[in-house]
Amino acid sequence: MTVTGRTSVLAEALGGASLLARGFVLVFTRRRLFLLGALPPLITSVIFLALLITEIGNLDRVIPDYPTWVRVLIGIGAVGGSMLIMVLVFTAVTLAIGGPAYEKISDLVERELGNPPREVEEPMVRSMGRSARQSIGLLVVSLAGAIVFALLGLVPILGQTVIPVLSAGFGSWMLIIELIATPFQRRGLLRIADRRSAMAGRRARTLGFAVPTFLLMGIPFISVLAFPAAAAGATMLARDLLRSDP
Repeated sequence: MTVTGRTSVLAEALGGASLLARGFVLVFTRRRLFLLGALPPLITSVIFLALLITEIGNLDRVIPDYPTWVRVLIGIGAVGGSMLIMVLVFTAVTLAIGGPAYEKISDLVERELGNPPREVEEPMVRSMGRSARQSIGLLVVSLAGAIVFALLGLVPILGQTVIPVLSAGFGSWMLIIELIATPFQRRGLLRIADRRSAMAGRRARTLGFAVPTFLLMGIPFISVLAFPAAAAGATMLARDLLRSDP
C-alpha cells in the first residue's frame, strides 16, 4: 500500500471515530432524549454485570491446575471471550427493549443533517417478523463466533495477544450490522446483505466507528452513556455508507 493509500485509510478510520464523538455531542445536548436512550442499557448493564462477576468468581474452579501464570493468562482469555459474547447479546437485548427510543434518536439525526428519506411503508406484522428473524440470525452467528474466540482465548500466549484483536474486530463488525439497521430499513434496504455490502465498501470508516463503540460497550455502565451516542453515530455512518454505495 502506498503512503497516499495508508493516509487515506487512516483518514477514513478517524472520520469513522469522529462520528461517535458527534453522536455524544448530539445526545448529551438533549437531556430528555439521552435519558430515554440510556434507560434500556442501564437495565441490561445491571444484569450483565452480575453475570460477569459470577463468572470471574467461579473461574478458579474451572481452570485446570496449571502453574499460576498460565492460569492467569487463561483467565484473561476466558473473560475476554465472555466480554465479546456479552457485548453482542447486550446490544441485541438493549435494542429489543429500547427500539422506539433509538428509532427516535435516528430520526432526529436524519432531520438535523437534512434531506431525511421518505420512509418505505411495510406492514407491521411483516416488519416485526423480518426483524425478529434477522436479529435471531445475527445473534446465532455472533454467539457461534464468540464461543470460538472464547475457546481460542484459553490457549496460552495466542489467546492473550492475537485472539483479542480478532475477536474485537469480529464483534465490532457484528455490532454495527445491528446498529445501522434502522436507517437502512427506513430507505427500503431490508436485507442484512445490503448493510454488509455498504460496510465492505468503506471498511476503514466502518471499523473506525465500530471498534471504539464496541470497546465502550464492553465497559459496564459506560455502555449506558455510549449506547444513545452509538445510535446517533450509526445513523450518520449509514448516511455516509449509502452516499458512497453504487
